[in-house]
Amino acid sequence: MSPEAQAVFDVGEADFEQRVLRRSHEVPVVVDFWADWCGPCKALSPALGKAAQSRAGHVELAKVEVDSNQRLAASFRVQGIPSVKAFRNGKVAAEFTGAIPPAEVERFFDGLVPSEADALAGQGDEESLRRALELDPRHAEAKRALGRLLLARGEADEALDLLEPAAGDFLADGLAARARLVLNAPEGLQPAFAAWDEGDYERALGLLQEALSSGDDADERDLLRRVMVGIFTDLGADHPLAREHRRRLAAALN
Repeated sequence: MSPEAQAVFDVGEADFEQRVLRRSHEVPVVVDFWADWCGPCKALSPALGKAAQSRAGHVELAKVEVDSNQRLAASFRVQGIPSVKAFRNGKVAAEFTGAIPPAEVERFFDGLVPSEADALAGQGDEESLRRALELDPRHAEAKRALGRLLLARGEADEALDLLEPAAGDFLADGLAARARLVLNAPEGLQPAFAAWDEGDYERALGLLQEALSSGDDADERDLLRRVMVGIFTDLGADHPLAREHRRRLAAALN
């Protein structure tokens, strides 16, 4: 069996970067910092191994013996053992210290491995998205992706039913506001929405800013604001376009 195919393996300072940090860009890697003299470590180890083996191919368990790898343990601020850290994309994504019951270990691993609904949502086609929502009606990623498909197809009513209430999801809320604007004024903002769908965020935001600045209906202006906030979320808070248009939006609303 190749090293990459092992669900549970020992790792040290020499191969930690390759076996854990680099590998975690492909699958989550859980690291168990342990020592032979540590009773709680021995109590926890079987539950960790069982959880990893049952999810083989989807998550891996690397075991670091701390006495032989003191610098490695220190670099990740391991102060007590057992210390368990889950790595994803080269960074610690979740962790706990001390022996916990097997059921909690299972929940910890469940949080790292995509569910069936997650996997379906990641496929992105309509059939998979609808199936994901059958399995998990609250699945945010599937809701947003299906809502976008429906809006692009002109089915604003169904998109609105799907996306509201957004409950703090700014992108879903922006898509719901877009659906309301389409239903209220089917033609006026289509160039902006088409630009958003095509990934031309600069044109989309520019057209929306123009519409907001020239409009005098308070409800419509609020819907436009929500759409723009959704696009800011889509771009990422630190994106230069998001920062620029957030300032412009604030000025237009004052």
